[in-house]
Amino acid sequence: MVFPNKMKYDVTVIGSGPGGYVAAIRSAQLGLKTAIIERYGVLGGTCLNVGCIPSKALLDSSEHYHNAKHKFEQHGIGVSGLKVNMPQMVKRKNEVVEATTKGIDFLMKKNKIDVYKGHGSFVNANKISVAKQDGTTEEIETDKTIIATGSKPIVPEAFNYDKKRVITSTEALNIEAVPKRMVIIGGGVIGLELGSVYARLGTEVEVVEFMDRIIPTMDGDCSKELQRSLKGLGFKFHLGHKVNTVKATKKGVTVEVQKRDSEEKFNLEADYCLVAIGRRPYTDNLGLENAGVAKDERGRIAVDHHLQTNVPGIYAIGDVVQGAMLAHKAEEEGVFVAETIAGQKPHIDYNLIPGVVYTWPEVASVGQTEEQLKAAGIPYKVGKFPMKALGRARASTDTEGMVKVLAHQDSDEILGMHIVGARAADLIADAVTLMEFRASAEDCARMSHAHPTYAEAIKEAALAATGNRPLHI
Repeated sequence: MVFPNKMKYDVTVIGSGPGGYVAAIRSAQLGLKTAIIERYGVLGGTCLNVGCIPSKALLDSSEHYHNAKHKFEQHGIGVSGLKVNMPQMVKRKNEVVEATTKGIDFLMKKNKIDVYKGHGSFVNANKISVAKQDGTTEEIETDKTIIATGSKPIVPEAFNYDKKRVITSTEALNIEAVPKRMVIIGGGVIGLELGSVYARLGTEVEVVEFMDRIIPTMDGDCSKELQRSLKGLGFKFHLGHKVNTVKATKKGVTVEVQKRDSEEKFNLEADYCLVAIGRRPYTDNLGLENAGVAKDERGRIAVDHHLQTNVPGIYAIGDVVQGAMLAHKAEEEGVFVAETIAGQKPHIDYNLIPGVVYTWPEVASVGQTEEQLKAAGIPYKVGKFPMKALGRARASTDTEGMVKVLAHQDSDEILGMHIVGARAADLIADAVTLMEFRASAEDCARMSHAHPTYAEAIKEAALAATGNRPLHI
């Protein structure tokens, strides 16, 4: 398609988070003239600026402090005058974010991708308006468009979100003094990760979760193991409870909690209330109606198996479409769409996209949970191995957790793997690789794993799944 306008592109990406910038890079690599539009002043989206990267920086900093306070003495290291310098911790986090976002700027230049700063919205299916921060507007023409605008936290009106005392993950990354008490609404990944940051620093953390267990979408054994660990860190849990209202003052919050299916109510007082009950697709003021793009009943952009919307040439990826809201899922989809546009035949196996909780111990999971296998009536066998039986775990004092392997009862094919323990986020790649090649538990059991490593627990759990023959328990 040829446009008379000089600013014309083969592909334009709206949103520069992991899905968006990866889609732009892959498009450019494939020889497509590419533009990317970002409404904020820096590239990287939620993940790099107020999500994955800054939260991991604070998680690491808080873990160093916690270890210095509680574990160094076991290692023969004496520390005196230990204290938290929260402003420095936040400063370091910001430096990590800045370095990472500058890396994205470099990649855009390297791949000759034109960057437009401003709010992008459709004028029609092939024309996009960019409302810049200085009040001016620019229009560009495009043959194909990839919508990658991500998500925003869900905050009900009754919670009176004020960004000061009632906060989301965004504000929780910039608290400059360690709170005495914090209430977290939601026992999912975001709430538990940020809650663990502050619990390690000395904050009393209470979690209110509507379901009967934390991380309810993950395997039940992972929920039990993580809850045990977090209780040891000082977390208090109110499972099977809901929050009716949150009221804030200048100095704190009052959270009214009600037991599910009961009239029983009570109040929790805290310095902050962190709302972490999920995220919604961010499609505000995108002008979807001008292009004729349809959404589904949950407000997500509706796409087919090619991730194309109902309008030919307009695609959507990441948090704005169905599926897990994960940065690496968005990246896979970004590559998938770019290659589809270029005429290739890419593929994504959504069953093999892992999920991770970056608490300590970490939790990582891929494939089917035991609950899902039961519900589907799939015959399976289970192999488990505790981290405390590993020499490497004892050497590093990281003995919490386990590896759980689920294999088909008849074929022995690995159907799911669930890990709670040190470096679980890295270990899960072992499971993804095995499952990508449809390996059996026996295949894994016969692979040599270096000793001493945390990865030995995977081999041992596979041995357990093949017929109760682990070597070290």
